[in-house]
Amino acid sequence: MAYKNLLFEIDEAVALVTVNRPEKLNPFDLDTLDALEACFRDIAADASVKAVIVTGAGEKAFVAGADIRQLTGLTAVGGRDWGERGQKLFARIENLSKPVIAAINGHALGGGLELAMACHIRIATEKARLGQPEVKLGAVPGWGGTQRLPRLVGVGRALEILLTGELITADEAYRIGLVNRVVSHVELLPAARRIAATILENGPVAIALCLQAVIRGLEMPLEGALAWEAAQFGLSCGTEDFREGTRAFLEKRKPKFKGR
Repeated sequence: MAYKNLLFEIDEAVALVTVNRPEKLNPFDLDTLDALEACFRDIAADASVKAVIVTGAGEKAFVAGADIRQLTGLTAVGGRDWGERGQKLFARIENLSKPVIAAINGHALGGGLELAMACHIRIATEKARLGQPEVKLGAVPGWGGTQRLPRLVGVGRALEILLTGELITADEAYRIGLVNRVVSHVELLPAARRIAATILENGPVAIALCLQAVIRGLEMPLEGALAWEAAQFGLSCGTEDFREGTRAFLEKRKPKFKGR
């Protein structure tokens, strides 16, 4: 499959999606948004894809935000539409029933950080810089930054990042829980692939249900979220994979999951 401004490949059930505008630090424009929407629709429908890694081309940027030239003429209504467009795309990624890993190879700014936060797991290179600098342009983050960031790092830390517009280092992002781990540039994709491979050793139905339990549960009060978790646990217990997994454990062998 070919997508404008994206590189796409599948290797051992893992799709690698690379935003490919390195000469401009991989910014978002309408063509790139269109391509990502189509790509993730296809990934959702492709049973051969079990996990996804998202990264940027080159060594300087994951995604360095939106293409400012496409923002300068926005009106209040146009800005709202632009925000809803990005939010819809990132919700598609966040709600995907397959794990999505952001491999942050450089600057992840504005919409780039919002893309990373919509992914389920984030790893970054030592030289990566992350931030939501929209206030420096007189704007508010519009693709989930004001909502996902405090859920990941807490309100106080999120507000400091959002209101100052300053960038933080990868090590600081790790310290506050914004990224899961920090590695060298050469280790970035191998580390992401190892995480994906470890996840894919487990029951695929259980992985999908676990993702649903967490992502949707965060939107509910605790009592409702616990009931939702119990429902997902019940669904997992009714699968062939659960019977195979428990049987393999008792028989002291590696399970052979079939995804049903």
